Amino acid sequence: MADRVNTLPFFYGNITREEAESYLQHGGPSSGFYLLRQSRNYLGGFALSVLHSGRYYHYTIERKPNETYAIAGGKSHRTPMDVIDYHSQEMDGLVCLLKKPCNRPKNMQPKVGPFEDLKERLIREYVKQTWNLMGAALEQAIISQKPQLEKLIATTAHERMPWFHGAITREESEPRLQNGSRSNGKFLIRQRDTNRSYALCLLHEGEVLHYRIDRDQANKLSIPDGKKFDTLWQLVEHYSYKPDGLALVLTEPCPRPDGANGLIGPPQYPRDHLRLTSTLQNAAGGILTRLRNVSIPGRKKDQGRQHNLAGNNNTYETRVPSSQPGKEAMPMDTEVYESPYADPDELRSSSVDRNHLFLEDGELGSGNFGTVMRGIYKMRKTEKSVAVKILKNDDNNPSVREEMLREANVMQQLDNPYIVRMIGICEAENLMLVMELAELGPLNKFLQKNKQTTLKNITELVHQVCMGMKYLEEHNFVHRDLAARNVLLVTQHYAKISDFGLSKAVAEEHNYYKAKGHGKWPVKWYAPECINYFKFSSKSDVWSFGVLMWEAYSYGQKPYKGMKGNDVMQMIESGKRMETPVNCPAEMYDLMRTCWTYKADERPGFSIVEPRLRQYYYDTAH
Repeated sequence: MADRVNTLPFFYGNITREEAESYLQHGGPSSGFYLLRQSRNYLGGFALSVLHSGRYYHYTIERKPNETYAIAGGKSHRTPMDVIDYHSQEMDGLVCLLKKPCNRPKNMQPKVGPFEDLKERLIREYVKQTWNLMGAALEQAIISQKPQLEKLIATTAHERMPWFHGAITREESEPRLQNGSRSNGKFLIRQRDTNRSYALCLLHEGEVLHYRIDRDQANKLSIPDGKKFDTLWQLVEHYSYKPDGLALVLTEPCPRPDGANGLIGPPQYPRDHLRLTSTLQNAAGGILTRLRNVSIPGRKKDQGRQHNLAGNNNTYETRVPSSQPGKEAMPMDTEVYESPYADPDELRSSSVDRNHLFLEDGELGSGNFGTVMRGIYKMRKTEKSVAVKILKNDDNNPSVREEMLREANVMQQLDNPYIVRMIGICEAENLMLVMELAELGPLNKFLQKNKQTTLKNITELVHQVCMGMKYLEEHNFVHRDLAARNVLLVTQHYAKISDFGLSKAVAEEHNYYKAKGHGKWPVKWYAPECINYFKFSSKSDVWSFGVLMWEAYSYGQKPYKGMKGNDVMQMIESGKRMETPVNCPAEMYDLMRTCWTYKADERPGFSIVEPRLRQYYYDTAH
């Protein structure tokens, strides 16, 4: 959700209420002028700042346990954006309607809080150490369990802060603060008792003041009669910029005597740690069962996966089949990948009960087949937002129905974190394909609207697409319609391949599929052998992937803009290729050119392209 909110032009990130008022002030005196910012005391929450009749009002938007959002005492909504849309029509407790967004100044990005970078590092360390993961498997563990991991890390991060001194006494804390620098505002936090109650110890004019930090029944932390916080680091951040009842603001953290910045002893993870570990490990059974039982044409029988519990530390390791020595485990080969739709009993069925499917207003897209609507799929244990592809009733065109069923058949055979999951077919008033929802839509449109997206972010998404295509290549599937429009974003950092209407399974004895003739083909994405000989293979998908990379690094521009199909083919036959996009890294353009190698048998496969892309991404990201 944070990824989607970050793209809103009126979201300012981790700014204070005083900073919010300053931005609103520049917008003039109009009532209903508003902006959105990150909550500095509610984990995962936001704050809405509104100008009305010359005064400023601030409303907390809390994130509820069921992942909905609401202003305290108000109606719950799926997203913070829905909260704002609702209060643009209904006051419902607000001082006025939300009328005009206060957008960020040009070239200003949402402010990143001091904990954000630390949080990413701690999540990475935690997953790496707890499940002994590296590379793509590590990245997928983070993606698939990020909400739980963020909560776990946020509520335990104070143990890695230099100002947290653990379970020391009041008497032990005072000489620590009075040693070395004795500047006003020097502070530390100590643990008072086993109920996770704490004390803030603050140096003022040479004396140490002690403030109790209590935890209420809702697990909120506060100094008596003070503002409540979800975490200790939020409390420290707040009192570092305003005293708010303290003698003075917090200025300088008092380091621990040993100078260590690591944990004091083993991390005391809350119960959520045990639940998360259990979730990740229990997910293995259902996922591995589906991976072993799924019937994929062309899949070799010796590609089954074996998983054993290693040692006594409850860390699972993935054993690579002996027939594929040295092959690095992919994310879906590990026990950490859990689909958000992972209800094994229900996923065994390929049909969706119409009574459990609720369509919402507004189209997500449309085409020759019909429309794509947003919906809610009510499962036994939970409910999920889904995308529903609805076939329009056309008795004169049975081929469209056959095409949709063919697409469903392909998608139901695939189980990979970077491919849109097919949930099932619903036979009702219309034929419907129910698929997982990717909130941010097609990659090309997202990049067209979000020119501030970093090259690192683009490389991350392109690499994920390449991992999905490597999976298809390994299982002898040819996509035949790989393009940025057919890559959907779950978040700004999580891409999935979609649209398998043209996909074909390739028999084991061949490595290509031969079409009977031309169709409505996306010629600008097709390799020469596709046009000249109607031959499609994973190598022709690699050519398309090169075009997709060009689209991504050009922020969603159309390839071969202004050229017709025949002109494109003449250009390719003459040995020319598209020029490098503006500011595209040289290594990435070189990889595109490699993907556009004319002869298919000289063109690299995804098994070669993906490691090159992976290496570049990790070299630049870490």
